Amino acid sequence: MYHSVDDCRDDPYRVTVSPERLQEQLRWLRRRGLRGVGMAELLQARALGTDRGLVGLTFDDGYCDFVDNALPLLRHYGCGATLFVLPGRLDGVNEWDPLGPRKPLLSERGIRTAASAGIEIGSHGLTHVDLTRVDDHVLRAETEDSRRRLEELTGREVPGFCYPYGTVDRRAADAVRQAGYRYACAISPGDLTFALPRVHVGQEDAAWRLELKLRLHRLRRRRTTEPKART
Repeated sequence: MYHSVDDCRDDPYRVTVSPERLQEQLRWLRRRGLRGVGMAELLQARALGTDRGLVGLTFDDGYCDFVDNALPLLRHYGCGATLFVLPGRLDGVNEWDPLGPRKPLLSERGIRTAASAGIEIGSHGLTHVDLTRVDDHVLRAETEDSRRRLEELTGREVPGFCYPYGTVDRRAADAVRQAGYRYACAISPGDLTFALPRVHVGQEDAAWRLELKLRLHRLRRRRTTEPKART
């Protein structure tokens, strides 16, 4: 789970990685025989039993620096990714972050550029609101309208959704499923089935930390998927 790929000196939320660090991380993946792909490709491969060596890469919020800084590196290392964008904030900034610098968000042209380069476009909602705190009208707009707008913009299916802030409850998950998405991403969704867990990757994640995070993630997933003993 990535966000911004840019200068990290003013990053109170620790959601930014420098282009140099991203390059190191992608190089680490390739040296281990792993290849980054978008989530739809990963899930399709998993269903076919051909997902060995694949790692899902996601970039949240749709910052302009994805096209400028991340996309060239992904191409260089032969990786794909899913870019979760906000069609209600085209050409806007990250107004939902009270601290830190204002980062520009992609325009329609930027999103089309990413899609044309083979990047899977997913929805992050319309405006980046906590779906567990909104009324039914807003919930439908954030899920249904965002998908419709992105499909009109790209001319392609939008298969995936990413819950803003990683917050999700059963009502939000049901709304996302009913909006026609094939999958949704969260962070640590607990026992909710329509919310895939992800591992945050930041500027401090050198090779040894990536290895540790990968092992811990596998261990946590094993614990949550193992059948519980009857008592």
